[in-house]
Amino acid sequence: MGDNGGGGTNADKRPNELLGSWFARSGWSKGELARQVNRRARQLGADHISTDTSRVRRWLDGENPREPIPRILSELFSERFGCVVAIEDLGLRTAHQSPSVSGIDLPWTGPQTVALINEFSRSDLMLARRGFLGSSLALSAGPTLIEPMQRWLVPGPSAPRDDLESVPPGRARGRLSKPELDLLETTTVMFRKWDAQCGGGLRRKAVVGQLHEVTDLLQEPQTEATAGRLFKVAAELAELAGWMSYDVGLQPTAQKYFVLALHAAKEAGDKPLGSYILSSMSRQMIHLGRPDDALELIHLAQYGSRDCASPRTQAMLYAMEARAYANMGQPGKCKRAVRMAEDTFADVLEFDEPEPDWIRFFSEAELHAENSHSFRDLAYVAGRSPTYASLAEPLMRQAVELFAEDAEHQRSYALNLIGMATVHLLQREPEESAALARRSMEIAKKVRSERVNTRIRKTVDTAVRDFGDLSEVVELTDHLATHLPETAEAI
Repeated sequence: MGDNGGGGTNADKRPNELLGSWFARSGWSKGELARQVNRRARQLGADHISTDTSRVRRWLDGENPREPIPRILSELFSERFGCVVAIEDLGLRTAHQSPSVSGIDLPWTGPQTVALINEFSRSDLMLARRGFLGSSLALSAGPTLIEPMQRWLVPGPSAPRDDLESVPPGRARGRLSKPELDLLETTTVMFRKWDAQCGGGLRRKAVVGQLHEVTDLLQEPQTEATAGRLFKVAAELAELAGWMSYDVGLQPTAQKYFVLALHAAKEAGDKPLGSYILSSMSRQMIHLGRPDDALELIHLAQYGSRDCASPRTQAMLYAMEARAYANMGQPGKCKRAVRMAEDTFADVLEFDEPEPDWIRFFSEAELHAENSHSFRDLAYVAGRSPTYASLAEPLMRQAVELFAEDAEHQRSYALNLIGMATVHLLQREPEESAALARRSMEIAKKVRSERVNTRIRKTVDTAVRDFGDLSEVVELTDHLATHLPETAEAI
């Protein structure tokens, strides 16, 4: 018999007015919320969860559900309202955990960074098997997020390291040979390629496992040069674990990995990598409806890497700045950032130094994609403005055409097909939108990405709301139910 997610009984229970308020504004029925909780629980592997309408009623009456229900409810309401709805905002409690596991304001020292990544990755690997991944984590936002991240800029004490730089041929105990280090770095590149091709769902555990192994190596005696390279590998793997977690909808887990990645990048002394990690955190904040936080993070990234970032990295940061300004409803600043991204990207061809693998994703296609999404977002903020939609359309078309020829970035192809579909909806061209949405579903079947599925769901939802009587839209809804049935449940 399945667990219904109930908590302990309490004779003095009072109705949970906070949860009740969010629930009333969501427009969901008790049955719909129960179905969505069960769907998300299955995605987490928590197959023992079986919620029904009577259980939802008991939560509203004041019963505190057991984990992972509080986190699932937090994520569902955050997604519904496009902003961070923390567990506490819902009037729910979570089991107490140490700050090292649950918080993000962490010590900026090498040994503690290694210990924290080791502990969190081990918990992730263990808990994922039992279906409680990240169940006690809560998202941080506002000053509680920004202020700890600002310490990235503060010079830290240089920790004493083993200074035996001469490693004997082969492998000494606790010391990596150069071929072994090279292999670790090559494996990280391979994982990143898999993520771009297949989405975050298929290889996430493999990345977390590799990250855990790297922290084990960092706890052994290493030369200073080797430790520096290992910290860089740890930072890249932690960022990738965060990105994959974000892609499959595990938002608090993603944020924790991003924070740990930034700590590792600081230990590696790699400021451009740190700025890239902050840009990933910024993307997550835009996704969660926190553009002010996204802008703070991007400005922190730009300032921290101002004297060392390549033109490609700088262009990417300007494009993300434009996204933040668009979502804040500031068209003048958004357009300026778009121009800066385009102008800076023009310098990429003249830049003849080798670039790290993590920034190679920012191609001409990605530049057009980001800038078109900025104008698309502006259109929504400005009350579905056709003017901004018309600015988005040619850029989005170029992005779609370029990604169609790029077998390595299929998730980006799907996301931009959906983006193009939303632009056509803004331009009141539902037939074109429906055709693009259908194409995106074909790609989505091959890409295991909750982010892609969610955007398809929202786009189809909008099409139904605005053009529900149109035969192409009716057929699109049927197509969604057939080809992405798990996604269709939430409509």
